[in-house]
Amino acid sequence: MPKQKSHSGSKKRFWLTASGKVQRPHSGKNHKAETKNRKRKRNLRQNTLVSTTQESTVKSMIPYKA
Repeated sequence: MPKQKSHSGSKKRFWLTASGKVQRPHSGKNHKAETKNRKRKRNLRQNTLVSTTQESTVKSMIPYKA
């Protein structure tokens, strides 16, 4: 059986935690940053988990990381 293809964009954007959950960076921290307050930009630096409804979709796009 042939190998699966990984989704190129997903390889760069998602990664797995030790417990197997999918992490992603926050969006919206670069464009129009001058209108966002300091606290909001600081919180956007931190990573967050992908929602449980989307987790299986993302894992199928990165089969060799999952």
